Amino acid sequence: MEKFPTILQSLISHLKKLPGVGQKTAERFAFEFLGWEKEELSSLAEIFQIVQEEIPPCETCSCLSDKGKCFFCHSTNRDATQLCIIASARDAFAIESTKSYPGHYHVIEHLISPLDGRHTSTLRLDRIEKRIANVREVILAFDSTLEGDTTALYLKKCLSIHPHLKISRLAFGLPVGSSLEYIDGGTLTRALSGRQNF
Repeated sequence: MEKFPTILQSLISHLKKLPGVGQKTAERFAFEFLGWEKEELSSLAEIFQIVQEEIPPCETCSCLSDKGKCFFCHSTNRDATQLCIIASARDAFAIESTKSYPGHYHVIEHLISPLDGRHTSTLRLDRIEKRIANVREVILAFDSTLEGDTTALYLKKCLSIHPHLKISRLAFGLPVGSSLEYIDGGTLTRALSGRQNF
């Protein structure tokens, strides 16, 4: 027998899918929602229903777009000779917070992980190839994990056929096994400025 009413248990189960949210935290959130005004709950529910439609990925770089426009691609102040390849749109905002990178971004969306069914075909290299004609440096900015290393090595091999490209990767300062979203700005700044040829 469940200790909570069925609908409350269902809410708790959904909340536990959020990163870093365990049973106790999910229960606390669920009971917090029970105390909200009906209008607040309706507003939150509406946002959940439309958030994916209202923030589609940019057709060029796959970062998040707002009303059809991507902040990074539409900015005239960015360095078009640099392209930072990242695994998630969230990583672009982590890097932007350092104010150390002036170039453009490209999101591959998935790191290579055969055990999870994510192979090299999911990287869509054709999209990257279309963007590097005027690029002088490609920065591979992936998590310091087995999947991140595998993806970086594969992309390096594929992009090395272009002699005009300098290929670098974030260097010191990133602990092994860490995620970019949890790295503080100072550490990420050092990793960007200390990137090495790859």
